Amino acid sequence: MVTLAILAVTVLVSWQAFGNRRLLERLLLWPPAVERQHQYDRLVTHGFVHADWQHLLFNMITLYFFGRHVEALFTPYIGAFGFALFYLSAILVAILPTYLRHRRDPSYRSLGASGAVSAVLFAFILVQPWTLIFVFFIPVPAIVYAVLYIGYSIWMDRRGGDNVNHSAHLWGAGYGVLFTVMMEPRVVEVFLARLASPSF
Repeated sequence: MVTLAILAVTVLVSWQAFGNRRLLERLLLWPPAVERQHQYDRLVTHGFVHADWQHLLFNMITLYFFGRHVEALFTPYIGAFGFALFYLSAILVAILPTYLRHRRDPSYRSLGASGAVSAVLFAFILVQPWTLIFVFFIPVPAIVYAVLYIGYSIWMDRRGGDNVNHSAHLWGAGYGVLFTVMMEPRVVEVFLARLASPSF
């Protein structure tokens, strides 16, 4: 499965980078390196390195549980390779607003798969809005979680100061929804019908 391959590569690269500062610094998003040195690969490679094990595990657990379902949903339309491209493009799309905002800021750095994972998660929520998502062992309907997640991300993005790229979360989530709708427009009708008929 592509999801498991992405997960394995991300864990391996992140693990290697934990003990290799030079590798970490080369892969993370540092805007001046993109702007001045044309290291455009950083716009994608930053999604394969993480700050610590907690950061990595949270993203990979989320990817594991929801990525498999989204991959199964996407594969009949765009194939397994298409799902891989969806994930990689989500890393890129989610980080672009951040890059444009900080492209001349030498003190800014960003890393992690959160933007792409948000894209996967929100693609799932669009199809299964009433599935229960466990947040710190508390079951929450997916659509309720989505509203809280978006609201919190907007608030924290405006507030700042916590070293988390909430902008990438928001853009990733939006991209996941938009990509799914463009791939299969009828999903909007399915979403509205399921939203009107709560089922747990």
